[in-house]
Amino acid sequence: MTDWGLLDPGAADRAGTDDDAVLSAMVEVERALLRAWGSVLGDPLDAAADVLDAASLDRAALQRGVARDGVPVVALVPALQAQLSAAGFDTAPLHLGATSQDVVDTALMLVARDALHDARALLVEAGSGLVASAQLERHSPRLARSLARQAEASTLGVLAAGWLDGLASAVDAIDAVVFPVQFGGAVGTGTAADAAAARPGGSEEVRAELAALLGLADPDRSWHTERTPVLAVASAAAAVVAVLGRIAGDVTFLSREEIGEVRLSGGGGSSAMPHKRNPVDAVAITAAATEAPGLLQVIAAAAIAGDERSAGRWHAEWASLRRLVRLARSASASAARLLGSLEFDRDRAVELLEHAGPAGERPSRDVLAAASDRVVDRAVARFTRIADQEPHA
Repeated sequence: MTDWGLLDPGAADRAGTDDDAVLSAMVEVERALLRAWGSVLGDPLDAAADVLDAASLDRAALQRGVARDGVPVVALVPALQAQLSAAGFDTAPLHLGATSQDVVDTALMLVARDALHDARALLVEAGSGLVASAQLERHSPRLARSLARQAEASTLGVLAAGWLDGLASAVDAIDAVVFPVQFGGAVGTGTAADAAAARPGGSEEVRAELAALLGLADPDRSWHTERTPVLAVASAAAAVVAVLGRIAGDVTFLSREEIGEVRLSGGGGSSAMPHKRNPVDAVAITAAATEAPGLLQVIAAAAIAGDERSAGRWHAEWASLRRLVRLARSASASAARLLGSLEFDRDRAVELLEHAGPAGERPSRDVLAAASDRVVDRAVARFTRIADQEPHA
């Protein structure tokens, strides 16, 4: 991968969010914009759009362009024009009526949408296993804990249902996000597109067609300096990571040898202690949950923007947004593995409860069972309803 300035080059799970992915997304935007203009002008440009190819672009030249211009699109457009010229196509319709921010914002929305939709599928996968666990363990007693102290009797099913409820909230957060296209031209007024279409409202026709072609939402506006769409995406990604961080923390604690209510299959080794099997997926999720709030803070700070295109604040969004959605997806993948291999130890849970002293006192079997049934049934019903919904474009 060539790090040409849009993203940090580190961390795992780059697929779909690295520089090459964003470059491909920007070319996809330019390709769709050509097709949109062909539709608006009544002169199909599909053949020209098909010529545009991200894979054959000179990454080093684009990297130099970012260093020189502060944005990647200034160098990208002439490179794509050269592809059109070489194939015998007119270059004038390329990037028509658009500005760098239109291409970058829209490309990052494509990247974020795909990453969060991947995360959603992984969350549903993780939740499906928890549904079975919650139902199976609904009457398996355990000791609940409050403020790091023994509290009162509960069940393993309630524990699993609480995790499941968090996954449902994470999926719901993703489903609530709208991923809008950006198209407003130099200062968001769309005047260049109106002039090219030779009619008022031409820019709105292009924007609507562009949104449809890319599978993004048409926001019915240009949001150049109004950055809440980016903040909404970032907040959803951070919510996903936070939910998973809480589950990972519980699993890490409950799988300790001295607790042992949860068993994990496999695990990572230790360089100094061969007997150890470390909870690697839980550790990875916890690391993501530790990092995510700082990235969200950057996005929130950048949202104050200013002018018709912010100097520096807009640029600060790029790395933080991509990193956040990457963490949401990678943490979701870790959660699917973690929860897919997790088992509850009923005997150990009962043993801990019986040795808990006053905290081990429990309501009657029937009362606890009824309460557990209620919690489990509602969590399962909520997760199933939310998981079956269709996410936004």
